[in-house]
Amino acid sequence: MSQKEEFIAHLAEGQNYKNDFITLGTGILAGEPVTGAQVNIALKTMNRHGLIAGATGTGKTKTLQVIAEQLALKGVPSVLMDLKGDLSGLAQPGTASDFIKKRSQAIGVDYDPIGLPIELMSISEEKGVRLKATVSEFGPVLISQILELNDTQRGVISLLFRYCDMHHLPLIDLKDLKRVLQYITNEGKEAIQKEYGQVSAASVNTIMRKIIELEQQGAERFFGEKSFEVEDFLRIKDGKGVISVIRLTDIQNRPKLFSTFMLSLLSEIYETFPEQGDAAQPKLCLFIDEAHLVFSNASKDLLEKIEAIVKLIRSKGVGVYFCTQTPTDVPDNILGQLGLKVQHALRAFTAKDRKAITKTAENYPDSPYYKTSEVLTAMGIGEALVTALNEKGIPTPLAHTLVRAPITRMDILSPEEINAVVGNSVLLYKYNQDIDRESAFELLNQKMNDLEEAQRQSGSLQSKASAQKSRRTTSETSLIEELSKNTMVRQVGRTIFRELTRGILGSFSKRK
Repeated sequence: MSQKEEFIAHLAEGQNYKNDFITLGTGILAGEPVTGAQVNIALKTMNRHGLIAGATGTGKTKTLQVIAEQLALKGVPSVLMDLKGDLSGLAQPGTASDFIKKRSQAIGVDYDPIGLPIELMSISEEKGVRLKATVSEFGPVLISQILELNDTQRGVISLLFRYCDMHHLPLIDLKDLKRVLQYITNEGKEAIQKEYGQVSAASVNTIMRKIIELEQQGAERFFGEKSFEVEDFLRIKDGKGVISVIRLTDIQNRPKLFSTFMLSLLSEIYETFPEQGDAAQPKLCLFIDEAHLVFSNASKDLLEKIEAIVKLIRSKGVGVYFCTQTPTDVPDNILGQLGLKVQHALRAFTAKDRKAITKTAENYPDSPYYKTSEVLTAMGIGEALVTALNEKGIPTPLAHTLVRAPITRMDILSPEEINAVVGNSVLLYKYNQDIDRESAFELLNQKMNDLEEAQRQSGSLQSKASAQKSRRTTSETSLIEELSKNTMVRQVGRTIFRELTRGILGSFSKRK
């Protein structure tokens, strides 16, 4: 048996699938693609998560595009975080150039360009279906983790949510949250103290500053109504899974907003989707491009929350795929949960780079056909080291793979094409409405206005009573004064009369 035949048998033995699969590419041996040595990924294990890593320009995003395409053709919907703006081309057919035809022939697959059903979405100013969530849906725990609060500050947030629940004050957006914080330290301070105890003004001020910091990253557009229903990610159109592309090109410099959105999305999916059990294919796959933005700016509590959800969400039939430059961008506890690993080339320009490559090579199974650390720096664009889980949960043999070309456009849509996709969306009129119903902000303001009006009315009544009393007092005083004056006149008159009488009588007596 030749070395090529041994290589083909070696890969086939680890990929002996009984159920459906997707073909990612073909194996490369001694620098040449081997037809018949296809690298396949079992659909059954695609809820075990994955990693797509590699240096800039090595083809990570196109590999992500290929996997999303193949899933869509199998009827599996997916959600793509598009931070670079180059995934909208999924809506249009690719171009069958001679190079791509030759590549497909070497892999042993047909190249049939096709446009796939996509939904353009946004949490910022980008065009698309707006994704929103309310503060209440986050709850005190997630809000505290996002704001990176300490234990004392978390207690204040828990108190705040409890107070709003008991007094029917809906927390919809960030202005509601800020208004309640102001209330519990100002107008409602006494009521809060009677019911819950004293609240530290210093803690409230710190929380307020952190909310303002989140607002400055554009979060006020994300918090609000109408809340997005994650079931709308599960749509199938013409037998193909709909690909939801969330356009995030304008929030690359706002990592806290990105991590906030990611955590809310994962949490909502986990809490909403029912248990799926051992299914033949995943219900949904999420692809997080530039995943280092999620982890590099996340607090310890936030990382623990993401780690917990990644571990548990698999049972809901959901696979999460991180796309980043090096595996070290992903925390070890999460990296250990990933079944599919697609490693594109790494570049070694410094001693630090070489150490990183050695460490990366240790994350992959040994192969009798490659020295992993050498292949990592020698691969060309569109090549990758690939290992997945077979249907028994065993890692497949490591394969230096020539990745197939995307069947959709490898470029972005024009503004006119984007307008057409957004305009044809069935979700646009469901979510792209500005709703600002009565919530905590309006209710507390109305309460304060009613109190002020009552005080004004009470003050007015008191003023009238005081005026009437003053008038009565003045009148009584005038009368008393008048009477006093008359009495005094009469008293003086009587005194003079008595004195005169005594004098006259006295003189008369003396004369006698």
